[in-house]
Amino acid sequence: MDFNVKKLASDAGVFFSRAMQFTEEKLGQAEKTELDAHFENLLARADSTKNWTEKILRQTEVLLQPNPSARVEEFLYEKLDRKVPSRVTNGELLAQYMTEAANDFGPGTPYGKTLIKVGETQRRLGAAERDFIHSASINFLTPLRNFLEGDWRTISKERRILQNCRLDLDACKARLKKAKAAEAKAACEGDLWSDEVEKAEHELRLTQTEFDRQAEVTRLLLEGISSTHVNHLRCLHEFVESQTNYYAQCYQYMLDLQKQLGSSKGEIFSGTFVGNTESSSPPPAATSPPAVGAATLPAVPTIPVVPTIVGVPNTVAESVLNPNEVKPPASGTRKARVLYDYEAADSSELALLADEMITVYSLPGMDPDWLIGERGNQKGKVPVTYLELLS
Repeated sequence: MDFNVKKLASDAGVFFSRAMQFTEEKLGQAEKTELDAHFENLLARADSTKNWTEKILRQTEVLLQPNPSARVEEFLYEKLDRKVPSRVTNGELLAQYMTEAANDFGPGTPYGKTLIKVGETQRRLGAAERDFIHSASINFLTPLRNFLEGDWRTISKERRILQNCRLDLDACKARLKKAKAAEAKAACEGDLWSDEVEKAEHELRLTQTEFDRQAEVTRLLLEGISSTHVNHLRCLHEFVESQTNYYAQCYQYMLDLQKQLGSSKGEIFSGTFVGNTESSSPPPAATSPPAVGAATLPAVPTIPVVPTIVGVPNTVAESVLNPNEVKPPASGTRKARVLYDYEAADSSELALLADEMITVYSLPGMDPDWLIGERGNQKGKVPVTYLELLS
């Protein structure tokens, strides 16, 4: 116990003397041994490497896992040296919800079928994201962490030792300087001060040797930063390759989904609207004109129909139809919302803008994929698949 107390007191004395010397150096009241310019450049380069590596590491972690709570959990598992549990990605969770919704609405309905297709694509996107995160963590994040927790800690430790050696060296220089000054003033006590000078010179030589040795060790570690840059460069290339493959997979998955939805969209919409127009077929030619009007104008028509021109076949009426000369039915026009932009192919068609509201109705003998649309004073044919019919 006595030995430990003495050692503790000795270490505390050294610590306070070094702290006083360091403070005096900062205040310009004590001399300081300067390192050469090359060594200072190595120190600055190492500090810059450490700072930027920390920033890149933290931001890459945010990129791969935006949830801060999840990052803290992963950090704790890593510190406890336990395997991080598998976590469902946002895309996979969305896929699960879409699939469950499709089963609830009916997997055979148009909406249910589309939910299943989109959900499957989201599942594939989530799996691709999981693979990318795993690859980036191993090939990029792990080497950065190894540098900060391994090489940089070793460098920092040796730099602290070098700092202490430099302070000890400067302290010995100061003692030798004081001993020589006292020897010059007290010539009558030359023998006594000669011993002090010799002792100070001996301590200075030992301290200088230790400082030079530690400076060489630290220099070698700092020069190893160049190898660190080469290693991080290789890891960066692997990270870019993983990210490229990930986005290429996502792009391909979305292209496939777009093709599936594009091929089924026309069938879904045309099937819906053709069914609405089948009930508005023209009456027999033998029906008298008053009966025609009664037969072709139901109280609540699905799509309003203009009465058939007596004596003129429907196909002929369609061929000579000029939408600007057609008047809407006297009752029961219908509103529709435009789903997509549409550019008119000729003067008989009406250009559309997404989300605008127009009035629509059908003409006898028209292609079931087309309706007559009106917007203010403008009138023309519009494709059914671009519309959502409202009540």
